[in-house]
Amino acid sequence: MAEEKKGCFDYEIVREGEEKVLRISCEECGFPPSIEDSKMAMAKTVELLMEIGGVTKLVLTQKRDYEYDYHQVSLLNEIAQLHKKLGKDERLNYSSLVAGTGCVRYLGTGFASLQHIISTELKSDPVSAYVELRRLSRKEKIKLDATVEEQGIKCEEYFISVIEHIIDSLEKTRLISMLRPYLAGYAMGDRSVYRRIFGATIRPDFMFTKLMATYPSDGVVLDSYSINNTEITIFGFPDSTKTLYHMVPPEFKFTEEKYELLDSARKIMSEHKPSREEFVDPARMREVFYNVGKDLIEDLISHQSVKLREKEIEELAEVLLRYTVGFGLMEVLLMDPKIQDANANSPMGKTPIFVVHGDFDDCYTNIIPSETEAESWATKLRMISGRPLDEANPILDTELKIPGMTSRVAAVTAPLNPTGLAFSFRRHRDKPWTLPLFIKAGMIDSVAAGLISFLIDGTRTMLIAGTRSSGKTSLLGSLLVEIMRRYRIITIEDTLELPAPALKDLGFNIQSMKVAGALAGKETTEVDASRGIRTTLRLGDSALIIGEVRSSEAIALYEAMRVGAAANVVAGTIHGASPYGVFDRVVNDIGVPRTSFKATDIIVVANPVRSAAGLRKKRRVLQITEVRKTWEDDPLREGGFVDLMKYNPETDKLEITDALANGDSEILKEIAGNVAEFAGNWEAVWNNIMLRAKCKQAIVDISDKTERPELLEAEFSVKANDMFHNLLDQVLKETGKIDEERVFFDFNEWLKKEGKKSK
Repeated sequence: MAEEKKGCFDYEIVREGEEKVLRISCEECGFPPSIEDSKMAMAKTVELLMEIGGVTKLVLTQKRDYEYDYHQVSLLNEIAQLHKKLGKDERLNYSSLVAGTGCVRYLGTGFASLQHIISTELKSDPVSAYVELRRLSRKEKIKLDATVEEQGIKCEEYFISVIEHIIDSLEKTRLISMLRPYLAGYAMGDRSVYRRIFGATIRPDFMFTKLMATYPSDGVVLDSYSINNTEITIFGFPDSTKTLYHMVPPEFKFTEEKYELLDSARKIMSEHKPSREEFVDPARMREVFYNVGKDLIEDLISHQSVKLREKEIEELAEVLLRYTVGFGLMEVLLMDPKIQDANANSPMGKTPIFVVHGDFDDCYTNIIPSETEAESWATKLRMISGRPLDEANPILDTELKIPGMTSRVAAVTAPLNPTGLAFSFRRHRDKPWTLPLFIKAGMIDSVAAGLISFLIDGTRTMLIAGTRSSGKTSLLGSLLVEIMRRYRIITIEDTLELPAPALKDLGFNIQSMKVAGALAGKETTEVDASRGIRTTLRLGDSALIIGEVRSSEAIALYEAMRVGAAANVVAGTIHGASPYGVFDRVVNDIGVPRTSFKATDIIVVANPVRSAAGLRKKRRVLQITEVRKTWEDDPLREGGFVDLMKYNPETDKLEITDALANGDSEILKEIAGNVAEFAGNWEAVWNNIMLRAKCKQAIVDISDKTERPELLEAEFSVKANDMFHNLLDQVLKETGKIDEERVFFDFNEWLKKEGKKSK
């Protein structure tokens, strides 16, 4: 059914939460839908505001939506109320001011000017009205000085008092009081002065998210780059510690022809409501909708005789996909690999999205999602996850997978969040993190990488500890890459964050298990984490990786550690700022027996390190600590925690402790005791750790030298790990011992050949 065509300035009232939105159609208007640029737009808007009270937001639509916020609307409301007040003022009637007082001869011309100013200029151009009133007042005062008749003097004095009253009323409005300093040399009809106050947020009318497209006048450009035709500029401000992440996506630069095509295609596509079954496989659904959208756009192009290149059609299909079954501008934002977190706070439509940027840390953006957009996100997340999000279940944790990007999403709603929906998106790296990547980023050094590699091969139990956003899960993901592909890996997560699919594509024997979230309601049909962990013990010899240890599943994890420590790696992440913090949380908060905690072999602590000014932070591994087994009550007091490596803030590096340098490590000795070549020979253990460190550093060096960053990625790291283990085995068979120099020489020669291969 075709939409009814709307006339110029037809309007509707829309409720968006607490907002009362006045939507005005300007499609058939012959003037621009801009209050600051058009006298007609301002006049007609003020007329509507005189009729409709309580409007908090104004949207003029003409291909795009021109949105004016509460502050700007309140200024117009004051003008509308003043106009209504003057319309009811008896003193301004012709009969009471002119005819009834015998002042026709003296005030006829002046009254006509006053009426024109009030009836026309005040609505369409309040600044001109104010300036004209001032001029009219001066003109009448000159006439008063020249008048000698008593009746004429009385008429002029009264008329001037009325004009001064109106001027005084205008000066009390915020619009005039804000613009008065800029009226020196003002030319009548010049609307540039309004641009100091009014500025619409412009967006295509198929979008529900606002985007402040204009650049800040006082901003200093810190960086600029482009991602998929999206222009990104980072602004700093001389008088503020805040940083602006300014984004202009390609759809904001489309021609009118493209806008019309998109709008027509969206209206046709919106008639189909995707079912829950279609969201079960989001990747497949997106592919189907992309192809349908592309075919639809091609049909519309042929009917409208528009000429577009294939690349332009594909771009239109991508945009159409985003604004139908996708996540709109949030998708564009998360496509930036430098974005780590994106948070949309409630109430929607009031505050911008905030992001954590890889180079500039915390920033606010020029994107303001609306309540309609938030409801759309919530509906899609419910379908994708199969989990509820309502008053009975006000928390939803899930993952969002879009080609080129994966993200963990946390959503909350009422009654937990009294102001409605709010979202937090944690962007994951497109490819798995690796130890060489962490060396390159400065989070660890090559010796730490060598030590971790040795511990992984030694099948130790490990906990990656740290505060929120410290890189725990990323570091845990890099440990998966270090496990040899010949071994089976089982991962257990409530929200799938570990790079299991990517590792599966690389030939890993890996099985993911998804369990109920720690905050899930009792009525959930998902298996709880404790039961999931116990189930893995029946699935055969496997490396067991726990996404995050949060609550009672820790008891089951420690059962797994005690059962499986000798068989293969058991590792997980946990919130804790230090080894004792981990102990305190596991034993005192969660309730794991003290003796069970001894099943932990290694605790790796990762935390952000802030600059002195507090404006910058960098992620670092602060310590690698072994947990000894001889303490009874308090591992801190009884020497149960021994640091093997410790972060030095002066050098910004992890440094070897005396305990590691002197071979005073029970965990490393235990590993050595199970390997004939290492048993009773600390020097052999240390040489092997350093061999691994040199190999990891060599990968970073060859990547830098050949300018091939892909050599740091998981695909090559897995290949390099396989080569390292094969060379180690080969040299051992040939010589009967581990010749570190020969292994490294052969590894380095292989590495050089790989580095010379074409990209």
